[in-house]
Amino acid sequence: MKMWGFIFGGAIIAAILSIFFLWTRFCKFGIVQKLSGGRKWLRRLLGLFPMLVIGIFMVFSLVNTGIVVIHMSFYWLIAEGIGALVRRLRRRKKDSSDAEGTDDRETSAEEKKQGREKGFHPYWIGIIVLCIELCYFSIGWYQAHHVWETDYQLVTEKDLGMERLRIAQIADSHIGTTFDGEGFAKHLETIQATEPDLLVITGDFVDDDSTKEDMYRSCLALAGFRCKYGVYFVYGNHDKGYMRYRNFTADELREALEAAGVHVMRDGVELVDGKFYVIGRQDKSVGDRAPIGQIVSMLDQSKYMIILDHQPNDYDAEAATGADLVLSGHSHGGQMLVMKLVGGLIGTNDQTYGIETRDKTTFIVTSGISDWSIKFKTGCRSEFVIIDVTQQ
Repeated sequence: MKMWGFIFGGAIIAAILSIFFLWTRFCKFGIVQKLSGGRKWLRRLLGLFPMLVIGIFMVFSLVNTGIVVIHMSFYWLIAEGIGALVRRLRRRKKDSSDAEGTDDRETSAEEKKQGREKGFHPYWIGIIVLCIELCYFSIGWYQAHHVWETDYQLVTEKDLGMERLRIAQIADSHIGTTFDGEGFAKHLETIQATEPDLLVITGDFVDDDSTKEDMYRSCLALAGFRCKYGVYFVYGNHDKGYMRYRNFTADELREALEAAGVHVMRDGVELVDGKFYVIGRQDKSVGDRAPIGQIVSMLDQSKYMIILDHQPNDYDAEAATGADLVLSGHSHGGQMLVMKLVGGLIGTNDQTYGIETRDKTTFIVTSGISDWSIKFKTGCRSEFVIIDVTQQ
């Protein structure tokens, strides 16, 4: 919780600084310069109008508006830096020109000064940045609200007892963010069409903003899902709720899942049809969860072992068990491009997205089928995962 407090605190400070920075940038637009007629106080006042619009959006969606503002400031700073570098290179080139060129430069400078006084100079950096941001967040919205299929093919030396095991994985649906219960049911229909043998849900099925109605509708859709070996679920850090203001309890969620025939796992093991193990871990946020080595210590190592662990944060211990496959979510694939880069640098998780092998263990982290609160994905896209495991 201390880490999240630090992250949210830093985000709030960054948003405040970004708003002030953007205000200074909006004051530089040509239309503002023209309307102000050279009066600084009026130019600053006119520059506040875009800030007023931002403030209105923050009332309706504080987190998403904050994300937009911080990203816009970040890219604007980069653009300003590039612009300053270009201007410096141009000045150096002109300084090396002959006397005639110098006279031309003075004339050009005088013309620019007159243009500024008249208020007819476009602020090209600002225009370009706004166009880029519009495209950037439009793509991010699309990638968050549309779901793709991501496929992996794995090979094992172990006896599966079948020619191929097809596993469908979903995570981080956070019901109510980019789709409701009906939307979840439609996504399940798409997954059903791939004919999986096993469906696993690796956490954050619901969130604080999920409604009881959507939770029940989603569980009803799971009850109608048909696959040979059933549906297995492990909790994420959001499933039990943080704020305690949603209109259903963690027990009601568990009861609804179990009534739908879902195997709810908490540091448990199930031998499926005598062929392979599914090991479901408590989320890392549960302080007293059992060590993975303890959970699997008595298992038959000759059988294929699948670990479901919401957060990809225990790779060394999980690889040491000799498990074959570990499936996680939580990281949202890095979510936003900048967040993905920063998260990778500071090592927030053992892995942010994709597939990795350590010793004999394969780890897969999905970007999730939806989002927590943030309704954009620019560092990845929403997905469900299909994993085909075949014998060598």
